Amino acid sequence: SAIFNFQSLLTVILLLICTCAYIRSLAPSFLDRNKTGLLGIFWKCARIGERKSPYVAVCCIVMAFSILFV
Repeated sequence: SAIFNFQSLLTVILLLICTCAYIRSLAPSFLDRNKTGLLGIFWKCARIGERKSPYVAVCCIVMAFSILFV
């Protein structure tokens, strides 16, 4: 059902980016060995979370405000 609701889809994508960046900070070799293929999506999400962290943080705050108060 998150695929059909745009707000839910954005929430899932933000959570995926944040989770992958957190996992990569704990165990970098776990995501670095899967840079290609289907599991490469998690490596790419971790890179987005690392390089665009201020933007991701702002998006998380806006999404939390949207979920709680709208």
